[in-house]
Amino acid sequence: MYVQELEPVAGSLGLSALVAALPLVIVLVLLGGVRMKAHLAGLTGLLAAVLVAWLAYGMPLDQTASSAVQGAVFGIFPILWIVVNALWVYRMTVRTRHFDILRRSFGRLSDDPRIQALVVAFCFGALLEALAGFGAPVAICSVMLVALGFDPVRAAVVSLVANTAPVAFGAMGTPVVTLAQVTGLPLDDVASVVGRQTPLLALVVPLLLVALVDGRRGLRETWVPALACGVAFAVAQFVAANYVSAQLADIGAALLGAGALVAVPQARRPAAEPVRAAVLTGVRSEQLDERDPRREIVRAYAPYALIVAVFSVAQIPAVKDWLAKVTQTYDWPFLDVADPEGNPVGGNVFSLPVVSTGGTLVLFAGLATAVVLGVHARVAVREWLATVHELRFAILTVTSVLALAYVMNLSGQAATIGHFVAAAGAGLAFLSPVLGWFGVAVSGSDTSANALFGALQVTAARESGLSPELLAAANSSGGVLGKMISPQNLTIACAAVGLAGREGDLLRKVLPWSLGLLLVMCLIVVGQSTPVLGWMLP
Repeated sequence: MYVQELEPVAGSLGLSALVAALPLVIVLVLLGGVRMKAHLAGLTGLLAAVLVAWLAYGMPLDQTASSAVQGAVFGIFPILWIVVNALWVYRMTVRTRHFDILRRSFGRLSDDPRIQALVVAFCFGALLEALAGFGAPVAICSVMLVALGFDPVRAAVVSLVANTAPVAFGAMGTPVVTLAQVTGLPLDDVASVVGRQTPLLALVVPLLLVALVDGRRGLRETWVPALACGVAFAVAQFVAANYVSAQLADIGAALLGAGALVAVPQARRPAAEPVRAAVLTGVRSEQLDERDPRREIVRAYAPYALIVAVFSVAQIPAVKDWLAKVTQTYDWPFLDVADPEGNPVGGNVFSLPVVSTGGTLVLFAGLATAVVLGVHARVAVREWLATVHELRFAILTVTSVLALAYVMNLSGQAATIGHFVAAAGAGLAFLSPVLGWFGVAVSGSDTSANALFGALQVTAARESGLSPELLAAANSSGGVLGKMISPQNLTIACAAVGLAGREGDLLRKVLPWSLGLLLVMCLIVVGQSTPVLGWMLP
């Protein structure tokens, strides 16, 4: 048995924390300073974590390697299993041209560019984030807005800022699932607290978007539909995260938000010509004028309806109980780790929810989608393999980062840093979202930031007397605000709208909003750690 030690370096917590932080520092410097490719930075950080665990912490090399393998396996299943299958569904809609039909359908909902920004960037972007994440919403929504006539810079900025509120529950809840796994906290508890933080962002972001599109005039003339959309989104996300399913939080929020927006009469009024002339400075795609048969429009919406249906069926108590029974739990080979008190850690066992995991449910929905859209089995398989090829570097990045996180957690490195950080005391509640924000800003992924800092946040919380669930959730909720300034997302946005090399221009436009919203989130978490807003927590 390997027993974790908190102060392995010269019996000093400070020195030990300094050494333990080396893998994280290396990854962040390589990504943010050297601008190394994310998968290479992840692999380099993993090597550093293995060396620190083996040489500084005395973790046997076989157990160190085994913990890295477990992290990589978790990165593949269930994390990437969800992402691959979700993007596969999207690729099939593109191949059959049903995605173009969907885009035209959105364009006909309103000719007001401020409303179009809410429908496309906020609501449909949230749906894409729910299904895929990892930059897909920014790329797809930016292109759609440019096709509607938006200036490329404005389209990119709007898509980046919109990609905030849904991120914590993106890719079928992948960030919160990862957070629960690396911290050992129940998924329902973590999702519940996140679901009492990010909905507050949803109230603000739609108002911010109409202001970005058309300044004060946009806010003055369209605040009612924007607020209706934000309130509906926030309520749906809160209810789903707390009482239904974390995996359905963004899907329900996106659909209800869009429904509320369309239901407001003001959203369906034709836009004044001065508004269109001031905002739509780009070239509108002629494809938007094509008329599509009602049957094809229904088929275009079908994949998303099928995903909602499959996940809803999975939440029926009898079905949920059956799915839980087929989940397999194994003793992970070559791993026998105890915490500093001598108690076995949860990482010694590994659960394999083959059927109940989000990725398998999306796969079922994808098979039904192939039938509805008329995609031949051979073509569907080819598209699935093409999706894996397209994500090959993302797969390497996620597996290396999860492997790094598992090595740090199981060797005791994260616990050492957490005990050291706990010295911040009450200030920890304010700094907690900042750590998540920084992690996402550098890595481009809320999932990766949760894997890297989740266990650290929980350890620090327990040492300082704060709620572990609160600080774990704050890591994810603060992280969503770093998404818009991450080099990965900025590059995706620039590439999508033909602004290659102008990432710096976009960064200057979105950074103030990222910092401003981060400050709001920090104040929310501080309030929730005290009686002022403590009543908000479950």
